Amino acid sequence: MPLAPFIIAGGLLYATLKNNQPSKQTRKSDKHPVIVLTGKADRAYRKADRAYQKFIQQKIDPLLSGSKRRGQMEELQNNQDTLPTASEEELQTNRFIALSGLNMGLATLGSYLYPPLLIPTIALGVYLVLPMYKMTFKSLFQERKVKLNLLASLYLTGFWLAGYYIFANFAYLLYFVGLKIVYQMEGRSRKNLTNLFGQQVRSVWRLVDGIELETPLSALQKGDTVVVNAGEPLPVDGVIIEGIGSVDQRLLTGESQPVEKETGDTVFASTLLLSGRLFIQVDKTGQNTLTAQIGEVLKQTANYKTETELKGQELADKTVLPNLAASLLALPVVGLQGAVAVLGAGFGINMRLVSLLSTMNYLTIASRHNILVKDGRALERLKEVDTIVFDKTGTLTLEQPHVAQLHVVQTGLSEDELLTYAATAEYRQPHPIAQAILAEAKERKLPVMEIEEASYEVGYGIQVWIKGKRIRVGSRRFITQEGVSIPSQIETLQATCQAQGFALVLVAIDEQVAGALELHATIRPEAKQVIQDLRKRHLSLAIISGDQEEPTQKLALELGIENYFANTLPENKAKLIKQLQEEGRVVCFIGDGINDAIALKQADVSISLRGATTIATDTAQIVLMDQSLNRLDYLLALAHQFDKTLQTGFMTTIVPGVICIGGVFVAGFGMIAAEILFQLGFFSGLGVAMKPLLNEKNDRNSKCRK
Repeated sequence: MPLAPFIIAGGLLYATLKNNQPSKQTRKSDKHPVIVLTGKADRAYRKADRAYQKFIQQKIDPLLSGSKRRGQMEELQNNQDTLPTASEEELQTNRFIALSGLNMGLATLGSYLYPPLLIPTIALGVYLVLPMYKMTFKSLFQERKVKLNLLASLYLTGFWLAGYYIFANFAYLLYFVGLKIVYQMEGRSRKNLTNLFGQQVRSVWRLVDGIELETPLSALQKGDTVVVNAGEPLPVDGVIIEGIGSVDQRLLTGESQPVEKETGDTVFASTLLLSGRLFIQVDKTGQNTLTAQIGEVLKQTANYKTETELKGQELADKTVLPNLAASLLALPVVGLQGAVAVLGAGFGINMRLVSLLSTMNYLTIASRHNILVKDGRALERLKEVDTIVFDKTGTLTLEQPHVAQLHVVQTGLSEDELLTYAATAEYRQPHPIAQAILAEAKERKLPVMEIEEASYEVGYGIQVWIKGKRIRVGSRRFITQEGVSIPSQIETLQATCQAQGFALVLVAIDEQVAGALELHATIRPEAKQVIQDLRKRHLSLAIISGDQEEPTQKLALELGIENYFANTLPENKAKLIKQLQEEGRVVCFIGDGINDAIALKQADVSISLRGATTIATDTAQIVLMDQSLNRLDYLLALAHQFDKTLQTGFMTTIVPGVICIGGVFVAGFGMIAAEILFQLGFFSGLGVAMKPLLNEKNDRNSKCRK
């Protein structure tokens, strides 16, 4: 039995030392010394470590990050059976937590029951403090900064030298749990951008001497001609040399309306050919395409968020020098134990812990209101935001447009009859324009007539036969190609709609244009109220859009947003955000498309909506899970409440620290008294940190009872 603790300690110690490179000898590493097991011992370790890490991820992580928030993270990954990927650093921290808990148990047994157990306790304790020494060395000599790690290292070393092993191991445990919480707050977005634009095809049809040959995508050269049929993704950037088609560019641009493309037009990879057949002369392939370049810019974009520390950590670091000065002063006055006791005043350490716990609790509260805050730093930064910039399409407007007006040009035909013909033709079509027409017909309670025959034309329209009449519904180009002349009033209307960014769908009966349906972008039903709420907070608001000037300006005026930027390319969106930041603004950007990803990364705080493109939700720090802007004002209010809680929590940690330092100099407090005050400060701060979560739970229970 006495050997059991040594065996357990050895196994867990091995778990922290092992790496993946096999060797028969002990070797040196730039991080930790490595002990390598072989054969059965190696397999047993790997199996035990996998089981332990799985237990941590399934049972402990949800307690730290909140089960609701964790479920939302998994939902964004589109795979409920796959655990979010933890970094190697987090896996190592999991092992250190186990070691700290084990060593505290060994220290307790060794101190009171079986003294020989103190031998592995000391050995393991020395190993546990090595990461702290390493970080202290890095901050002092590489970053040239005095950080909390220095204070913690000195304090724990003092406890070890004085023989307070139980207290020291409890401090270890708190330290590594705090580090674990940091990993949870930073989120685990997918780091590999290669699949964010959709799965690329491996082969394409290349036209050679009039014959279509299946060719690997990687073998394409600039100037080759590829053939793309309806329903297929476009594999390259290039120019159409033959054919017409309707292209869905939503994934790239965020615009829900399909774009008509013909000879001479430019097309891009990662868009989808809805109808038609295109012969495309290759301009760019693979990593040179626009979508791949956006991904590369994202990788290279300087991201301040990775360098920004949580407020509690920042304030904790600022307490180190005063704490060290007080300890040095105590050394000649009250001796070594008094100096160590002053180090244990706990200003910085408790500030850090209270900050982390408060942040995690507020992230949990946010998740219960359908707000996923992936990075806790965003919640802290949100309070400082003074400018909110919205992407237009998909953010302030819905994917599906609406029928704004019906234009009838055929004598004797009513608006309802025109709409009935259009709705009947578009019945069961999935694209947004068809759904808009059908929604308007449903709103007017118009019946869908029986179709005798239907055909889907190559290009931009559909024709059906209803009660002996030939009905064509589609774009002006489609109607013209069908040989139907366009009335002058429709030509004028077409020019007006094109200038304003509206869609115009023509309806022809037999060989005559009967009228047209004018479709406008649909403003989100909650948008006006949300904008009003934000204006009450005296925030500067702006719209950035790749759309034309007139529709962007009209939307800004309708919503009461003072600034707008139209005709903006994806890379220029990020430049506009940076320009605002250089003017001293703290910018929150809200977007949903691939073209928004660079701006999302540039912004001080980035927000997207569930259902947006994968790259947008991966890049954004905050995701509104109900797919609306309804929770935006609540999110801002939560950020301000969070800041107040942090301030209160910091005060509760400062008071016991002041008493500790005063007690050392005046009342002769020693290390035990300092540790008691340290724990008092921690648990009082913990109470402040937990209060909002408990209040939230009580409020929810009260509502349920009502």
